[in-house]
Amino acid sequence: MSETLLQTLLNTPYVSKFGVSFDYRGDELTGLLPYEENLVGNPLIPALHGGAVGAFLEITASASLIVSQPLDRLPKVIDVAIDYLRPARAADVYARAQVARSGRRVANVRVEAWQGRRGAPVATLHGHFMITPASERTR
Repeated sequence: MSETLLQTLLNTPYVSKFGVSFDYRGDELTGLLPYEENLVGNPLIPALHGGAVGAFLEITASASLIVSQPLDRLPKVIDVAIDYLRPARAADVYARAQVARSGRRVANVRVEAWQGRRGAPVATLHGHFMITPASERTR
């Protein structure tokens, strides 16, 4: 795992603004988007803004790629599709990613986010990311 690259991701202004953190145990990385009032998009429900949830899913996908293989650079988004399954209430959000396939240049990642009960996801992401494996330097 590239701790330096993961720390670089966490220190970027975009990511640090959300206060995202990760817990890495065994081979599973769990992301945490802590609840903050400024993340609420609909105060009537109240529900978190979909953009905040989507950004969190993308950040979790990138972090998962970083810890699953040695990379030279941060992954870059090619495309993502997000399914919003239910409102994300005013509470912490958790997410786990699965790297479905990782090639020489492109990786396919799926992420699921939930609150309270993992079996009731609030959103999912399916995305493709441009990657630069560390072994590319020696070629």
